[in-house]
Amino acid sequence: MELIRITDNSSKTLNLSETTISDLQAIANIPLENIKERYPGLLVFPQSFGEYGDNLGSQYICSLNGKTIGTGNLMGFVGYNSTELSICSRFADNNGNDFFLHYLLQKTLCQYVFDLKHSYDEITIFDFLLYLFPYYFNKALSQGLFREYRQFHYNDSKAKGLIEVNRHVQQNVPLTGKIAYSTRVYSYDNRITQLIRHTIEYIKTLPFGKNLLLGQETQQNIRLIIDNTSSYSHQDLRKVFVENLREIQHPYYTEYSSLQKICLQILKHEGLKYDDDTHTPIYGILFDGAWLWEEYLAEVLQNDFKHYTSENSNFKLLEHRGERKQKIIPDYISKDKRIVADAKYIPLNKNSSYGEDRATAIYYKTIMYMLRFSSKDGILFYPCKDKSEPKKYKIMDTDNYLTEFPFMIPMEQTNIYNDYCDQMLKEEERFTTLISENT
Repeated sequence: MELIRITDNSSKTLNLSETTISDLQAIANIPLENIKERYPGLLVFPQSFGEYGDNLGSQYICSLNGKTIGTGNLMGFVGYNSTELSICSRFADNNGNDFFLHYLLQKTLCQYVFDLKHSYDEITIFDFLLYLFPYYFNKALSQGLFREYRQFHYNDSKAKGLIEVNRHVQQNVPLTGKIAYSTRVYSYDNRITQLIRHTIEYIKTLPFGKNLLLGQETQQNIRLIIDNTSSYSHQDLRKVFVENLREIQHPYYTEYSSLQKICLQILKHEGLKYDDDTHTPIYGILFDGAWLWEEYLAEVLQNDFKHYTSENSNFKLLEHRGERKQKIIPDYISKDKRIVADAKYIPLNKNSSYGEDRATAIYYKTIMYMLRFSSKDGILFYPCKDKSEPKKYKIMDTDNYLTEFPFMIPMEQTNIYNDYCDQMLKEEERFTTLISENT
């Protein structure tokens, strides 16, 4: 098994064997949406390509040119046959600690982990799945408690379903006054809710499991699951696991598909491969850095900016005779309506200029939003390693300005995760103060 370690938004030439190159060719230079269709063992977040106004589905996991591997905004872990590719954030330290990625996941998806009373030095890929559980659990339950037809088998004197003759003969001859029968009921107590219940009970046994489940909404949904899984038994874990290897295909309960996959992986707790016969050689878990960065900044800036997504944005760009069209989704608009802002995960301070296509994605979209919302000021928020000052550009022949605001990611060497969290909290305070002083 060969492990290749590389960072996001980078290019690296390595001494790769022919076997490794062959394995990488199965995942390189292929749009993510094409790979995801063929290999359900690969978990990608966010799950819905294009839902956030991004081009995630068209991104590559990596590019491969000879022995040179290139990466974009995707981070995480993916494996194929005997090759495993670990894509860390470019803010990981020299010891391989990717505290930045873990911090963003926790801050965005599972904030209660910060209530830990102890520190731990080593964080694994398994923790990624744990951070995701509360987020996707609540998202799935927002569609209502999952119901599915379930077959129940009885043997009593109150027959009210399909009589099972063979079983009746086996169990009730000579006559006992009972009848073997079955009923098909649309039930809340089914393989999916049982899978979720098993996952919840397992998480509770982990050192920081209770912290993962502390949220008010999470607690309410846990009670709902427990109240409706009266047939739960720990002894049924393997049976429930096997039943759920069949993926959910339901036109309404769409959010449960992601939750089902996360639960299976958590319960397996042996890496990221399914132990079944799905014949899927590609497996792993990937996160879109741009999505995580945007969601993270929404938390940091929530007092001064409103965050917009496809779910809460009803803005249209064009109007003709009362008919509006072309939906747009700005990342953030200041609460006083003066400023339009965008989150950019790319290292803006490392490039002096871009090609026309790249500039359209980076700059022109924000300027278009400024025009749409009559804002004289636009902001691009980006992360960087080195201390940098805001760079304010005047948009030529106008009174409008576009400013690049850096967020300096702590790079001090530390093996204690809680120390890193303290550094990030200080930088968040400095960052919001910097925005107030320069807008």
